[in-house]
Amino acid sequence: MTSTKVSGIYAAVLTPRMADGSIDVAALGKLISFLLSKEITSFAMNGATGEFCLTTPRQLGTILDTVKKISQGKSNILCGVGAPGSALAIELAAIAQDEGVKGLLLPMPSFFPYRQEDLDLYCRKVADSTQLPILLYNLPQFTSGLSKETVRALITEVPNIVGIKDSSGSLDILRDLSACGVDACRIIGNDSVLAQALIEGICDGVISGVATALPEVIIDLYRHKQQTGSVEFQRASRLLDEFIVQLDSFPTPWGLKWIIEARGVIPATFSQPVTAHRIAQSQQMAAWFREWFTSAVPSLSATR
Repeated sequence: MTSTKVSGIYAAVLTPRMADGSIDVAALGKLISFLLSKEITSFAMNGATGEFCLTTPRQLGTILDTVKKISQGKSNILCGVGAPGSALAIELAAIAQDEGVKGLLLPMPSFFPYRQEDLDLYCRKVADSTQLPILLYNLPQFTSGLSKETVRALITEVPNIVGIKDSSGSLDILRDLSACGVDACRIIGNDSVLAQALIEGICDGVISGVATALPEVIIDLYRHKQQTGSVEFQRASRLLDEFIVQLDSFPTPWGLKWIIEARGVIPATFSQPVTAHRIAQSQQMAAWFREWFTSAVPSLSATR
């Protein structure tokens, strides 16, 4: 298990749902087809962007089966197994393994705050239940955050815990792994710090929510990672920042859904009621996006 096992760009894919919470299989298929058309062939399913807190075990099988069919089995798939406890996480991991995914994303148990020793034992128990490689999924906005020491211990002591997807917005853990020479997959999970991580050379890839709706910018930023002082890299970084400012007014999956709708890929659907104020906000963002995209983003493609 080496740090090259997971690398490059993964889109953190939305999970289109009907009003009753069921999976919109047709819409998911269209979204995957759109991403494939934009040169995205690696997908992280059922993470925070995919609203893993809403996913049942049966739905997880449907999600993974749909992605495999649309990509004709040629995509790399990582699967989130977020759960409030180890029993459900283990059940989800078994489903993902049966579906032939490349690896798992393991968030910490949700809802209650836990100590580092609790998180350590939880991760070891889930890892012991599967043969798949695992990326720890640090998501302190919604679950207990991992410390640098816990991450280092788990990666060095548990054979199939091969790295981390850090969505904290901090680079401290990736800097620590790099400084300590730990052989680990160092994956950015928060688009707002991707450019800085590439500048410092402390990441092997990104699992990007933005890439689900705006793959062009993430691809161009990543393509210029060896020339971080270039005009092209700086421009892509600026565009990414501008886009994130707009998304920050919404729960991230909501904002991305409305952008994808603005692009004409699939309609934005929600498994809960949306207020008139939020709809008005989304319309304003969509209007901004159409003008911004037309004037800014195509210029990136012209320089390739």
